[in-house]
Amino acid sequence: MPAQNIDDIDYSDIEAKYQVHFDDSLDNTVVVDGLPVIDPSKQTKLLSKVVKEFSKRGVAVKADDIFLPWDQASGKSKGYAFIEFRNIDDANHAIAVLDRHPFDANHTFRVNKFTDIETLANFDERYEEPEDEEYAPREHLRSWLADPQGRDQYVTYRGDEVAIHWHGKPSQCEVAYKPEWKDFLYVAWSPLGTYIATLHRQGVRLWGGASWKPIQRFAHPMVKLIDFSPCENYLVTWSNEPIVVPEGAVQGPQYFSPDDEGNNLAVWDIKSGDLLRTFSTLNDGEAAPKKQMQWPTLKWSPDDKFVGRVTPGQMISVYELPSMGLHGKKSIKIDGVVDFEWCPQGDKDRDDAEKDAKAAKSGSKAAKKARENMLVYWTPEVANQPARVTLINFPTRAILRQKNLFNVTECKLYWQNQGDFLCVKVDRHTKTKKSIFCNLEIFRLREKDYPVEVVELKDTVLDFSWEPKGERFAIVSSSDPNLGNPGPGITIKTDVSFYQLDRAKNDFRLLRTLPNRTSNAIRWSPRGRHVVLATVGSSTKSELEFWDLDFTLDDTKKDSEWGSNIQLLGSADHYGVTDVEWDPSGRYLATSASAWTHTLENGFAIWDFRGQELTKQIQDRFKQFIWRPRPPTLISKEKQKQIRRNLKEYSRAFDEEDAAEESNVSAELIALRKRLVDEWNAWRTLRKKELGEEKAKKETKKSEVKEEIEVWIDEVIEQTEEVVE
Repeated sequence: MPAQNIDDIDYSDIEAKYQVHFDDSLDNTVVVDGLPVIDPSKQTKLLSKVVKEFSKRGVAVKADDIFLPWDQASGKSKGYAFIEFRNIDDANHAIAVLDRHPFDANHTFRVNKFTDIETLANFDERYEEPEDEEYAPREHLRSWLADPQGRDQYVTYRGDEVAIHWHGKPSQCEVAYKPEWKDFLYVAWSPLGTYIATLHRQGVRLWGGASWKPIQRFAHPMVKLIDFSPCENYLVTWSNEPIVVPEGAVQGPQYFSPDDEGNNLAVWDIKSGDLLRTFSTLNDGEAAPKKQMQWPTLKWSPDDKFVGRVTPGQMISVYELPSMGLHGKKSIKIDGVVDFEWCPQGDKDRDDAEKDAKAAKSGSKAAKKARENMLVYWTPEVANQPARVTLINFPTRAILRQKNLFNVTECKLYWQNQGDFLCVKVDRHTKTKKSIFCNLEIFRLREKDYPVEVVELKDTVLDFSWEPKGERFAIVSSSDPNLGNPGPGITIKTDVSFYQLDRAKNDFRLLRTLPNRTSNAIRWSPRGRHVVLATVGSSTKSELEFWDLDFTLDDTKKDSEWGSNIQLLGSADHYGVTDVEWDPSGRYLATSASAWTHTLENGFAIWDFRGQELTKQIQDRFKQFIWRPRPPTLISKEKQKQIRRNLKEYSRAFDEEDAAEESNVSAELIALRKRLVDEWNAWRTLRKKELGEEKAKKETKKSEVKEEIEVWIDEVIEQTEEVVE
């Protein structure tokens, strides 16, 4: 066979099949304007910062892909750069997510296609008036506050069904909305009641408005816990599984990027839905593996300006919002730090802020400087150093007060909701470490130099609770030998004590102690004064006690014996109770037995503040009952005082409504009774008529019967004659 010349072989079909087509259209190249003008010495730093900003928005780019033009005359950059992407889709995505993105305080990205430069050069600059868009009003997210009857709402979760209810007088209770939400873990209200959240396998959905439409979504797969910021600007989501970003996943400001992989805690902006930052909590428990994870892990300042996170034993890291950058670019280094809490913002602080705003607007110099955010933290005993509680200002980080503590086993921090008082519950051990007792270290934040008062107790304190907007607190204590190791069917005996600030002696004094109780939970009314003592989580006891701490029969009697106004209003029982919660008005209490804890007699009950049962529903697979929170009132202090002074005038209108409703009920009852009587009389008349007709028929029947006559006939059968002699 003759040899074939290789030059004679035709490879055109193979070359056509495997030919590589190069994209030379430049559509994959973008121009990034708005960069700082720099010297060559800062080029590496600038490029790394640009790469980092791009990666935050889910755009993958390398420093080698960025071309930075230079001005030969000045030797500095021209303030823009060219970036070449792999394809047109990546370039379009970069333009969509990074155009008008703030680079720093003085520079903002403007991103355009390189091929659009000619179009922009020939752009017609003549102004054309835009067409008017049709106005589409949005639903008011707090429309439920305008309810004419002033009713509150609550949500129930049973089985796979959720229902949102109106609660008021018996005639006003009804279902407000019954959504068709499916496949969710649980529901939760936001702190001010604006949103309701549902947790799904894919993430979190927020709902709200009069029609309960979806407001926002947050893509965090397998989310288990959520937490809102106090002003409802931000949301925290947590999952026990680390974040994994699969190849080809959607990228953008509302989605996780490869930089977030391995983390499991995310912070989101509620209004925009953007992801702000992610953290990892998977290693937080290594120092103390026996303890459960603390939730919430991130703690918010009351004005939503800062959020803090503690690294046990090392530091407190505080981040600024909305950038989520570390404040001052450094954490607060504290050796041995265990926990911290922000000081709540009270009504006085809000009033001062409003006055400052008005004074600043009017140009007045009489504005009073508002109190800074404050936080308190504690550190345990280390070597020869005592345990310590420290109160600091933030963001100045100035130390306001420190208190040394000795023989400390554990500390708990309890702020009063107005920020007037701070209680540090200190569990101490004796020198032999064989027994534990408790002290209460109470800081008075509204007084000069923040004085501290110590309340010494001999027993173990199980629960502590401040009265909202008040100067009282309640504790549950116990010296039961079974405490700490209760067996099945054993109920721990407790004592409940009330304390109040005595302004005359300027210290906290015992008001009254209620001995030999089984109560283990304290629930104050949001308005103060009324309190419920409950036995929660017990299989043998489920008692509820309703107390009034300002009870008096004679309103004119001002001076009374210390602690004599504490009065038991009523007692009740709800078997298997797992949750106890007051409504926002402080007039009603809800107790529920959740199927998440046990499966016996699940359901809920609603009581008034005196302990009278208003409604009770036993429902299988019942899981949640949550009152809808209300935001702080917009009525000024002066207006509130005026309403209290003229309360009888305002209440007259409500009394008239109640009387009208009662008269309507009476009229309806009378009409019902009249209708029943009329129906009875009609039935009786009909029956009489039927009886008369039946009687007439019988008499007619008798008259038609033929008369029968009996005839006696004698017949001679045989006759015999005899002669008698």
